[in-house]
Amino acid sequence: MKKYILFLILVVFVINTFAQDSEEKDQPVGSTFAGGYLIDNQTTVIQDAKTLEFAIQHKFGNVENGISDLFGIYAAGSNIRLGLNYVPIKNLQIGIGTTKKNMYTDFNAKWSILRQTEKNRIPVSVALYGVAAIDGRNVDQFATGQVVDTKGPTLPSYITFPDRLSYFSQLIVARKFTDWLSLQAAASYTHYNMVGWNNDHGQIGVHFSGRVKFSEQSSLIFNYDLPLKIKEISEQSEWIDKDHSLPNLCLGIEIATFTHAFQIYVGTADGILPQDAMMHNQNDWKNKGLAIGFNITRLWMF
Repeated sequence: MKKYILFLILVVFVINTFAQDSEEKDQPVGSTFAGGYLIDNQTTVIQDAKTLEFAIQHKFGNVENGISDLFGIYAAGSNIRLGLNYVPIKNLQIGIGTTKKNMYTDFNAKWSILRQTEKNRIPVSVALYGVAAIDGRNVDQFATGQVVDTKGPTLPSYITFPDRLSYFSQLIVARKFTDWLSLQAAASYTHYNMVGWNNDHGQIGVHFSGRVKFSEQSSLIFNYDLPLKIKEISEQSEWIDKDHSLPNLCLGIEIATFTHAFQIYVGTADGILPQDAMMHNQNDWKNKGLAIGFNITRLWMF
């Protein structure tokens, strides 16, 4: 028995020594992105353990009226989210936020599965991200849509707590190609427990994002979120194209330091939560559907 115990101890020691040696020889790449936010998307980046992050995400109204309302800054339809994220242990982030639109309260988590290494033994970074949100509006503001097969009236008094819930899950893959270029792609699934009669409860989407650095602290950034219109998996017996969400296209500038990041951009989706943007965006960038927005993040290390 002692021989087996000594053998196991030796195996663990060898594995640990090999892992430490490998880590020393091939460290994870640094600064794939400046932080966890890239306009409307999350990146694969998770801060160091015991880090607290405060985020302000704001979108103004549509720019279609031009100078008359200062390109949407004074327009109706603005949206804002305040969020807190914390990293309790290495590679795991948890967060909470509140959003003006639909009075959402969201709970989210992100887990870093793989990190790209300097010598490309691991060529990409991979992360999982998930959000659960509660719609906090009064019941009389909900559209009908609980019983898809009958399309009969749904009384507000019948709306229960589960009807308020929505979910978003995403697999993110990123790569830092050079010191100035980082790109990422992602696939997602969105689900709303309650939707309008002509909408599906679920939505599959793909996402593309990137950063191009042009100075030590400044970068061009973009994201493109595409809800996939797959008729074969739709719940609807009649395919109505106008009831499906439009793509979200954003382009902006980021200025970042060690503890702060500021992003200003123009984009199409008026929703800030990813499930809202994937399910409910009706703004078309080709038809004056743009709005100005900004993100601000601040880090504290404990």
